[in-house]
Amino acid sequence: MAVVTKVEYPEKLYYKINEVSRITGLKPYVLRYWETEFDQLKPQKDVNDQRRYRKADIDVIQRIKRLLYEERFTIAGAKKRLRFTSRSEQREEQLTRQSKIKAISKELGGIRKELTALLQRYA
Repeated sequence: MAVVTKVEYPEKLYYKINEVSRITGLKPYVLRYWETEFDQLKPQKDVNDQRRYRKADIDVIQRIKRLLYEERFTIAGAKKRLRFTSRSEQREEQLTRQSKIKAISKELGGIRKELTALLQRYA
């Protein structure tokens, strides 16, 4: 399996296609083509119909690039892998959210007990 390297890029809310091209090392026409092939890659468009990529879009592009160029997947194979990965990540994210909710609930329960004790002491 290939080593994933994180590419550093400026902190912005949106990136234009030429900025994403520089960040990813891909030509703009490749990015536009991938938008037609991969459902996960759908950058927003502004009022001038220019693409506005978010960090999540750049992450998807990096994943697609790794699958196609480093791991030598076909486009069809990369689509399947991304769909599978997306489902797995969604399940993992849901479990993480549930565990965070449980931890917060437990902490709030402790705070409630402390507040109840304080109310009883000073009431």
